[in-house]
Amino acid sequence: MEHFKDKVAVITGGASGVGRSIGLALAREGAKIVIADVEMSAIEKTVADAKAIGGDALGIVADVSKADSMCALAKKSIEAYGDIHLVFANAGVGAGEVGNLWDYHDNDWSWALNVNVWGVINTIRAFMPRLIEQNIEAHFVITGSTNGGMINIPASPIYSVTKAAVQSITEQLYFQMQMMDSPVKINALFPGPHPVSTGIYNSARNRPAELPDDPAKPTDTAIRSAEDMQKLMEKTGVKLEFTSPDEFAETALQDIRDDKFWILPLTEVLENAIKDRNEAIIQRTPLSIVALG
Repeated sequence: MEHFKDKVAVITGGASGVGRSIGLALAREGAKIVIADVEMSAIEKTVADAKAIGGDALGIVADVSKADSMCALAKKSIEAYGDIHLVFANAGVGAGEVGNLWDYHDNDWSWALNVNVWGVINTIRAFMPRLIEQNIEAHFVITGSTNGGMINIPASPIYSVTKAAVQSITEQLYFQMQMMDSPVKINALFPGPHPVSTGIYNSARNRPAELPDDPAKPTDTAIRSAEDMQKLMEKTGVKLEFTSPDEFAETALQDIRDDKFWILPLTEVLENAIKDRNEAIIQRTPLSIVALG
């Protein structure tokens, strides 16, 4: 995709973090953007910011964990703009798991799986038939994570599990489009190269009432921002760097222009960790815990 002018992009989780930055970057380049999210106030701000830079933007409240909500999002987007050229299945949450894997509350598992995994599935079901029917170049971009998609960081098993599933879904969708010789391109998007400073650390602000947090969960280790994570890591002697969402958005758009499946900026530490894991699989040797610092 050589340029984004007049292209129509739908972005789930589009009112904050990586989704917001990608939307605004596309708006600057003349794309028409649909900002889908569950936070109305954040949607309104992102749409206003897009229009302030001359963008054509529409905000729609949509819950990726609900199939009917995603079908309604697709219908409204098509009614507003016609053909769709870019879909970013970007919405995601961190469940805030603490302690041992066997102690996690059912609600934490259900919430993360509903948003991170079923959210991608529901977005695929709502938009892919239309993209295929259009029979024009389009991109379906799925936000994964090196945590789960490439390696496993033991501090967040629920999140890792969901992103491992997301990466499998992404590759299967890519293969199916290849087998169909479809002009619809699939992109696996991994925010980075450092952890991206987004609101995912405070996902609890959007936690559904029907899946409340466990009142017995310890709160002394709660991480509600990138700054909290940075301070926690500093206590262990690790200086954690962050990548800004705006910086990553520029990387993502350039890689889409270049038709790259892997949108995967990596630090040397992460690249070596991925190599070590793959080598351990091939050689049947023990796995090593990834040290981020």
